[in-house]
Amino acid sequence: MAIGYCRQLGFTNMVSDGGYGITLDGKLREIRTLPYRKCLDVIDECKAKGIAWAVQIDDSDTRLAPDDRFLNETHDIYMKTKTVPGLNVREYPAIYKIYIAGRYPVEKEISSLQSLPHCRYHDEYLFVEPADKAYGIRKMVSLLGGSTRDVIVFGDGLNDLSMFTGEWPCVAMGNAVPELKEKADFVTKNAADDGIFHACRHLGLI
Repeated sequence: MAIGYCRQLGFTNMVSDGGYGITLDGKLREIRTLPYRKCLDVIDECKAKGIAWAVQIDDSDTRLAPDDRFLNETHDIYMKTKTVPGLNVREYPAIYKIYIAGRYPVEKEISSLQSLPHCRYHDEYLFVEPADKAYGIRKMVSLLGGSTRDVIVFGDGLNDLSMFTGEWPCVAMGNAVPELKEKADFVTKNAADDGIFHACRHLGLI
C-alpha cells in the first residue's frame, strides 16, 4: 500500500511494515512476518472470547476475516476486507498482521496479545503488527553502504517509538503523541504546518 506513495514522491528506497519491509531500487528485497505460533495463540484466544478479528496472510491490501463481524463492528475502509467463511489461519504458512475489533481496553483482555507488538490507531480496532523501525533503518543503511551517523528520524505516533532509540537525532512532530515528544531531541511544528521543513532548517540541513 505504501509503494504507491513512494513512487508518487519519486523515492526508490523505503522502509515499511513497521521496519520489517525493505524496498531498494523500487523492488521489495525483504519482508519479515510476525511470530507464527504467537499469532495463532492470539487468534485462538479471540475466538474463545468471541472477539472479532481479521488477518493479513500476504503483502497485499486485503485482509481476511472468518465472518462479517469485523467489518460490521469497525466499518473500516483502511484496507479491503474479504470474508472467508470458517477461515482457518493454520492453512496459511505466514501471518503479517492481525486486526482485532473492539474499543479500549479490549487489548488488556487478551493475555496472549502481550507477547506481540500492537498499537491502536482507531477507536474501533487495534493492529497487531511489526514494531521495530530501527531494525529496518539499520538494514537499509547497511544495504546502501552508509552510516547510521547520517540518519535522522521523524515521527508522530506510538508506532514510531521503536526508532527513537538515541542512535541518531530524533524529531517529533508538533502533533506527535506525548510519549514520543518526551524521547525527542527536537519537537518541530505540526506536520500540516511544514514541520519537516522547519526541523530541517533548525538542524542546518537546508
